Amino acid sequence: MSTSADVQASFAATLVDEWVRNGVTDAVVAPGSRSTPLIVALGAEGRLRVHVVLDERSAGFLALGLGLARGVPAVVVTTSGTAAAELHPAVIEAHQAGVPLLAVTADRPAELHRVGAPQTIEQEALFAGAVRWSAAPGVADAGAAGTWRSLASRAVAETIANPDGPGPVHLNLAFREPLLGQPTALPSGRPAGRPWHEVAVAPAAPPEDLVARLAARAGRRGLIVAGGGTGVGAPVHAMAAALGWPVLADPLSGARVASPWTVAAADTLLRVPEVARWRPEVVLRLGQPWASRVLSTWLGGLGSDTEQVLVDPYGRWSDPERQAGRVLRCDVAALSSALGSGPVAAMTEWAARWIRAESAAQAAVDQVLALHPSVTEPALARTLAAVAPAGSTVFVSSSMPVRDVEWYARPRAGLRVLSNRGANGIDGIISTAIGVACGSGRVTALLGDLAFLYDAGALLWAVERGVDCTLVVVDNQGGGIFSFLPQAQGVAPDQFERFWGTPHRLDLARVAEAYGVPVTEITSVADLAAALEGTGMRVVLARTDRQANVAVHREIEAAVTAAVTAAVGG
Repeated sequence: MSTSADVQASFAATLVDEWVRNGVTDAVVAPGSRSTPLIVALGAEGRLRVHVVLDERSAGFLALGLGLARGVPAVVVTTSGTAAAELHPAVIEAHQAGVPLLAVTADRPAELHRVGAPQTIEQEALFAGAVRWSAAPGVADAGAAGTWRSLASRAVAETIANPDGPGPVHLNLAFREPLLGQPTALPSGRPAGRPWHEVAVAPAAPPEDLVARLAARAGRRGLIVAGGGTGVGAPVHAMAAALGWPVLADPLSGARVASPWTVAAADTLLRVPEVARWRPEVVLRLGQPWASRVLSTWLGGLGSDTEQVLVDPYGRWSDPERQAGRVLRCDVAALSSALGSGPVAAMTEWAARWIRAESAAQAAVDQVLALHPSVTEPALARTLAAVAPAGSTVFVSSSMPVRDVEWYARPRAGLRVLSNRGANGIDGIISTAIGVACGSGRVTALLGDLAFLYDAGALLWAVERGVDCTLVVVDNQGGGIFSFLPQAQGVAPDQFERFWGTPHRLDLARVAEAYGVPVTEITSVADLAAALEGTGMRVVLARTDRQANVAVHREIEAAVTAAVTAAVGG
């Protein structure tokens, strides 16, 4: 006769089997007691890779990285209490960035709630407002065994095929002691290993009136602004060719590739007064907003004379400037296909001016950086994007690294660029990069010293994971981005350093080596390519100065302004 512990064991084993049927390949487990039935079931499932991570916050971001790399959720499991709460930052990032993630928190049974039992908090709505779907079925009951596969299958489907787009799902599973049991015969699954529920998502087709209106403006003053999450670049550039419009391409968009229509230096160009005065008739906005405040301000200042069309397959309202006249729930590839059936538009003077400006800006950046043989942060970002191995992934931290890559990386093919730009935080960066490496192979991450220190615990056992992940760490002794903000000049230097500069005064090489991670220090960007050779978990350390960094950015801006003004007139 089955005991309650055996029922719980059967419930956990059924969930795990059904997750595998639904395409889950990885689970991340943070050690704990209340989650024992699920941990045992995961450990017994040979079709899954199980990653053990001591810290729940790190575990959440490692699972996030797996989902970011593969487009399939990883399961992350915690015990009850504050351990469950530690997943919240990763859940928020997954929610806002549209990354599939299955957060599974073990809980104590109802009779232990509100009576002072240890490690017991209110968990059922712990991530309310930040999940696509959630369920708390209570302690497993043999009478409900017919619902177990549906619960597991729907949880995965909601992370991928929810009407609001991919994102996190929360299962809060209560377990009652005794926690160790033996699974009996599991409820039957679908034949041939199929998932219990199969949800088909058809790409949204563009409305004919919009296609006609855009096509009628081919060859006129239009722009395509491609942000993160746009997808592969080919459909974007097919639209550009059909319409004759330049593409302002964020590296995260997948569209920053060599093309007659690509404009990579949008941020620097729009700091040039002559370029900032240019006015498009229509802007087609794809994906998420750029990090560039200059671009955002320019888009916000175009006014009602410029029609702005926001295109997103899930209808997400990514319009902080509130200027989109039309928000279109549409698949970018479908829109491209509809527009691409006509003849290729000729390069107009409008488009040619953008391309001349782009060429002049790229040459000016090269000229300035050639004057600085030591490591500078713009040169590091530009060089990393150029020398990272073809077919690999560059993962970029928020704060200054993502901006430097956005502003200075040249167009190139064969490189995927990812970043945690949902909530734009710098927590969990190392964990996410390791997760991406677990899911997709070779990763080079660019991050600052504070992001490194915030998540240094992720280096525990990192070497043993067998991942190929190089962390390029910029050590400028603090929060370099704040040196560009009004606080740097508006408060006393000692107060600025205390509250914003926050120098850490630590030897980051010794921190990494304490976790068994080898470190290479470079003093010139010319050394970067050689430092990236090899495999495994490694740190490449580059020391810079915050004030000198501001100065070289200003030098680049001045050189670009002069070169572009001469190239396009003004």
